[in-house]
Amino acid sequence: MSASYGRIVKDGLWENNGVLCMLLGMCPTMAMTGTGTNGFGMGIATAAVMAASNLMVAMFRNYVTHEVRIPVYILIVAANVTFVDLAMNAWMHELYKVLGLFIPLIVSNCLPLARLEAFAAKEPVLPSFLDGLFMGLGFTFALTAIGLVREAIGQGTLFADAALLLGPWAKVLEMRIMPADWGILVLILPPGGFLIAGLMVVAKRMIDLASGKEIKMAGAHSV
Repeated sequence: MSASYGRIVKDGLWENNGVLCMLLGMCPTMAMTGTGTNGFGMGIATAAVMAASNLMVAMFRNYVTHEVRIPVYILIVAANVTFVDLAMNAWMHELYKVLGLFIPLIVSNCLPLARLEAFAAKEPVLPSFLDGLFMGLGFTFALTAIGLVREAIGQGTLFADAALLLGPWAKVLEMRIMPADWGILVLILPPGGFLIAGLMVVAKRMIDLASGKEIKMAGAHSV
């Protein structure tokens, strides 16, 4: 039986969040969250790939045999990653240059493949599309939040260079909250990614405990 749409939204955004709960996709989480802008861009690219891939797998799953399903899933993800990569290069070139190699590496991210296997291969088209979309948006939320914390404490800004990367409309997002020389450099370096990601996982678990929810850990996997 198909999952309810409300459950799909809650699981994707919070209760089964790919980063904060399942601990999937940790490579881009560590590498691309030096600023909130970079985290947001990486998350949106991944969300687009996941939504399109879930949709395609749900549409064609009855034509794919069990033995070859994983290579077919990877091929579908790779095709969608190529489309997103070319689209960002054409229309969001500055952001594309910042994200660089990590856009093609979405193919090797555990999160899209995990949702294809666990959900899209078993559910109808619309729920599968929504699962990919909201899992991707949950991933975007986690990367953006980690990036904003690292950026704020590390260099005293929020959404630095958002206008340069996302267009003039994003100028309103840019702000400085403290002098640059007050920042703690380690937080915008790789060790800071592990520190802030770990603290945010703990914070989510504490919020869940405070609200009386059972903590779900779907596995400690990483890319």
